[in-house]
Formats: sequence, C-alpha cells, structure tokens
Amino acid sequence: MRFMVWHETHYRYSAPVAFAEHILRLTPREDNAILNVHRLIIDPAPRVRQDLTDRYGNTLTQLDFEGLSCHLRIDSYFELDKLAPAASSHPPLPRLPWHHGAKDAMADYLPPPQDQDESVRTFAAGLASESGWDAPSFLARLNQTLFTRTNRHIRPEGAAQTPAYTLAAAKGACRDITTLFIAACRSLGIPSRFLSGYQAHAETPDGRRHLHAWPEVFLPGAGWQGFDPTHGLPVTDGHVALCAAPDQAATMPVEGGFFGDGVTSTLNYEVRIVSEP
Repeated sequence: MRFMVWHETHYRYSAPVAFAEHILRLTPREDNAILNVHRLIIDPAPRVRQDLTDRYGNTLTQLDFEGLSCHLRIDSYFELDKLAPAASSHPPLPRLPWHHGAKDAMADYLPPPQDQDESVRTFAAGLASESGWDAPSFLARLNQTLFTRTNRHIRPEGAAQTPAYTLAAAKGACRDITTLFIAACRSLGIPSRFLSGYQAHAETPDGRRHLHAWPEVFLPGAGWQGFDPTHGLPVTDGHVALCAAPDQAATMPVEGGFFGDGVTSTLNYEVRIVSEP
C-alpha cells in the first residue's frame, strides 16, 4: 500500500520563549516499507539539526535552537510504500506462560513481575486458559476481546492510562488499549512493544485523522508481529510506524520544552493521509 502523509504541528506561545533541546520522532520506520520521500520543515530553523538512531532502531531528529520565538512549527511529509508481511512460518511455540532468564535479549520488553498488576495477570491467564495456553490462539483472542469489550474514544492529550484502569473501566483511547494488550502479554512472558504511527483507514467521531498506536509481540522464529486491538484486526500493510519502544513515553513524536516565566502555550495539529492499494 502506498501512503502519503502530511503531519503539521504548531505551537504558539503567549510571549517569546527560548527552546530547550527537542527530539522529533517523525521519520517512518522502514520495517517492511520503502521510504521514497521525506521532508521535515522546522520554523524557526534550528541552529543544529542531526539525525540519530536510538537503541530500538528508530530515527530521531535532534534540534538545538538559539534566540527567542513566539511559535514553533514542525511540518512532516512523506511518501512510503508499505509491504504486507510475509506469511509467517515458525517452529511450534512452547505453551504459555513463557519463562526468560535475567539476561534475556528481550529483557527491555519484559518488565519484572513486581511491576505487573494482579487484575491484568488474572485477565490474561483466563484468556490463555480458554486458548489452551497456545500463544497464537491467545493473541488472537486477546486482540478480539479488547476490541469487543472496550469503549473506544479519542483522547488527544495525556499519557496512557494504567492497564489496570483501562481493564476495569473498559474504555480508552488506542494508546490505552495498546498498553493493556502489552501488559497482558508480558504477564505471560511474551515480549511486547508499543508502536506509534498512522493507519490507512480510520473512521473517527470528529472526522479528523490522528496518530495511532498498536502493539507488537515477539514470537521465536517469526520475529515481531503486529496487532490492532482498537480495531480487532492483525496488522498488515495498512499501518506505518514512526517509532517502536517498550513504552509510550519513548515514542512521543515531539519531545522538548521551552523557557519563559508565566508563558502559556497552545498546540494545534493536523494529520492528512492518502493511501492507495
């Protein structure tokens, strides 16, 4: 599928401010994708701009500014061809739960047991039991269960809710449902990560397009596999990832700050997506 995406972000300040260092995560990942065009325009122009790669394989754009400004505008445009994942064939997977050593290569995607909520563990174990403790069956059931039992809505601002809250309230935005999916998988030893990006087709109550979030799990012999519990579907060629990391905090598209006593700020953004088969 071919994507053309315009993502415009505009901050306005009540008085001139100085900017701290900014990190942008607006360059698409090239997992099963071919990036043909990418333009990133920043106003005011930074004094220093450099692209880096973080430990998770994401391209980061680091910005350093000088002087004062009453606004910051970041416009991203790209054209990309997303390929459907190849049909996966992997050796039989062990029954759940999976156990890992302290120095496992997937340790970043498997937080310690003391960070896991008992209600989420119980929820995940129930679905796993219904699935015969078979990992692929559990993942499909979890994906569909979160889709059918959760009241989904748009929440433009704020960090993801805790998995326990989303489970109990049965409502949340895509990042909340993603975080719950990840926590349920990790409670059974399945390495999982958070992805932020765009989806080809989405009907939203406000008629606008927004960033989207979904989870991936690591299956031995098959690699990272994507699910979209917000829509109850597996991820194929209709999703483009900007960033993948163990949690939402490390996937924020714009990260930075400003200096100015008593200054207030407003944020406006617009996302436009054109996709073709």
